[in-house]
Amino acid sequence: MDAIQMSPKEITRLEAMQRVKDRRMSQVEAARQLGLSERQVQRLWRSYRERGAAGLVSKRRGRVGNHQLNAAVKRQALDLIEKDYRDFGPTLACEKLVEKHGLKISVESVRQLMIVEELWKPRKKHSTKVHPMRERRACLGELVQIDGSDYAWFEERGPRCTLLVMIDDATGRLGTLLFVPHESFFGYGAAMQLYLAAHGRPGTLYSDKHGVFRVNMSSVGLENNLTQFGRAMQDLEIQIICANSPQATPSRCPAGKGRVERANETLQDRLVKELRLRNLSNMANGNAFLPEFIDDYNSRFPVPPRSSFNFHRPLPSAFDLEQIFSWQEFRVLSNNLTLQYKNIVYQVQTSRPAYSLRKTPVRVCENSLGVVCLFHKDQPLRYTIFNKQERQAQVVPAKSINLELQNQSHAHEPASKHPWHHYGSHLDGTPLQHDISTLEN
Repeated sequence: MDAIQMSPKEITRLEAMQRVKDRRMSQVEAARQLGLSERQVQRLWRSYRERGAAGLVSKRRGRVGNHQLNAAVKRQALDLIEKDYRDFGPTLACEKLVEKHGLKISVESVRQLMIVEELWKPRKKHSTKVHPMRERRACLGELVQIDGSDYAWFEERGPRCTLLVMIDDATGRLGTLLFVPHESFFGYGAAMQLYLAAHGRPGTLYSDKHGVFRVNMSSVGLENNLTQFGRAMQDLEIQIICANSPQATPSRCPAGKGRVERANETLQDRLVKELRLRNLSNMANGNAFLPEFIDDYNSRFPVPPRSSFNFHRPLPSAFDLEQIFSWQEFRVLSNNLTLQYKNIVYQVQTSRPAYSLRKTPVRVCENSLGVVCLFHKDQPLRYTIFNKQERQAQVVPAKSINLELQNQSHAHEPASKHPWHHYGSHLDGTPLQHDISTLEN
């Protein structure tokens, strides 16, 4: 007699059918015990009477499943992953296979293929502590998280730079992305102007304790103890809140600005690969692509807000954004109507009597292009440059040191005909002949 292979569920059904056969159990009781309908038990009983235990074995055992991945699709997916998407995650790789190549394949199928080919390691499940997550704000624009992510966004194709990120807390939607050389007032000002043009004024900005947002030294800042960006936000009636921890990631500080930090991790994965697929290698081309990426991102990851009210406020036409986002400092005019700003002496030109402007405060505004304007009681003043002094030591933020050193090295690079380039040889390229005895003496 041939052995019959049965699953535990089929063995349980066999025992029930045997009890029904011996009249120790009715079909109604068997249906209740097996969790089946009476009609299903009647069918099982009919198969058992005709074929015995073999009639209770699934007829699909040993056959190929209906949902098994097609061999041709599997081979094509593996070839494309090996060629273009080796370092992609399964989710992103599946999106590209479906959108760009038209393959009908699921994320789990791609994950299993990549695990078999050792292109993806399944993550181990760790026992994690339960942290109370801060509830999202209710309205769109009520709280916008802002941060800068210094990363090799263009990999080896272009210079390392910083991506400024603004993300809505209520929905998780990206508001603005902007590539800049480093975190600075003018960089954040440009990003903020893009956000204002697209959405309007948010209620509150949530940032870290970077010196752009917060005066970390009592001796630095404006008279009202605001940074330049803080002064600009005050002019726009936008509040700034700084996170309590320097890195408020979801695992370290769920109540902090972990959502923008988590978005940075996603961007460092997806955006880098999108830039690679399009062979973009500089900030200008990257910034031109970012609006398309924002639309795609916001179509995949946002969550609906609890309230339909839009907290954004319109931007009044009376606001001069160019002046608001300029670097502003105050100077006092001397008796001969001069002032000094960044080692340059400016001579104010006026048709009024000179004594009327002596010892009066003047607001100096410099835009991102280095153009300087002078204002007295919000009225512009004409000026000429009287004297430009020698360059002095300047204060550089810690995050900008590398960029400043790089600029300094290029600024002082000697010309091609400078003798420095020909050290150890004549100008025509022939090597210098040194007298060893002379060198020793």
